[in-house]
Amino acid sequence: MAESLIFKQLFDQTSATFSYLLADADSGAAVFIDTVYERHERDLSLVRELELKLLACLETHCHADHVTGAWLMKHMTGCEIMASGQSNIEMLDRSLSQDSRVEFGAHALTVIETPGHTAGCISYLLEDESMIFTGDSLLIRGCGRTDFQQGSARKLFHSIKGRLFALPDRCIVYPAHDYSGRTASSIGEEKKLNPRIGGQANENDFVTYMDNIRLPHPMQLEFAVPANIKAGRPADDQLPEQPDWAPVVTTYSGVLEISPQWVASHIHNIHILDVRTTVETAEESTRISGAQMIPLDELRDRIAEVPQKVPVMTLCRSGKRSVLAYNILREAGWPKVANISGGLLRWNEEGLPVNRA
Repeated sequence: MAESLIFKQLFDQTSATFSYLLADADSGAAVFIDTVYERHERDLSLVRELELKLLACLETHCHADHVTGAWLMKHMTGCEIMASGQSNIEMLDRSLSQDSRVEFGAHALTVIETPGHTAGCISYLLEDESMIFTGDSLLIRGCGRTDFQQGSARKLFHSIKGRLFALPDRCIVYPAHDYSGRTASSIGEEKKLNPRIGGQANENDFVTYMDNIRLPHPMQLEFAVPANIKAGRPADDQLPEQPDWAPVVTTYSGVLEISPQWVASHIHNIHILDVRTTVETAEESTRISGAQMIPLDELRDRIAEVPQKVPVMTLCRSGKRSVLAYNILREAGWPKVANISGGLLRWNEEGLPVNRA
């Protein structure tokens, strides 16, 4: 990696998405690859803190598992939005294709078309061939699924074997996702060790494998793809609201979320509402100190028990069902409500304090 290159790998825990900020240290010119809507404030803060000039938000493809933050970043920085012309993404400032170059200061990324996961997948190769950003085409010990969005196992085989595996073995692979805590690999590693396409795997081996995978559709598929076709631009063109009572993040669906770390450090100034069912709490003894316990199915009848004068943070096991509690409170007029991101699972993963009932 060139000495004058600033490189930051960022992660969204909810969707297991990696975003990448690359910049020229001398000029400050920068590009962002695969931003995430809910991480916009984090990403924008990093650009500003490093005093960078963001030139472009680059998409590896039209994502189905999260909403891009490209429109928000363009609105705030004036950067361009770039992706493959085959991605179906509207509002592109520049359509990219094979061998397109994206320059930022003394550095450049070259586009390699890698269709198969979707028809519009592309990868970005740094000019010295030391780094390749593969999106969902090539993952660490895996690859993207090929069963929707004009996917093709045969095309993906040739994209990986013919184009990505033709790169130097030393080239570091940076994917768009990893679900096992891994951050990077290399072309040499994947050529040898990737269980789907590495080693002596041929086209028939790969296609048969991919055609027989039975995976559930991504949880955000129904709204992520339509949103990403518009580069993450909300239907009402409104920026996320920014309350002054907590550093919340607004999800694309309009839910205010708060990090467990912030809640734990401000626990005496907020109110935690735990809406797990009685069955769950009977089986799981973990409690957060001071949390009010009202099962979700009882909340509407007991809503008067929830205070209104302090910020209320809703909680469940995973942070999914507590979104409904958030909506119930907001619709009933509670002015300061946020959902604890990732729920009790993330709270425990981050080692935050709990009690045992």
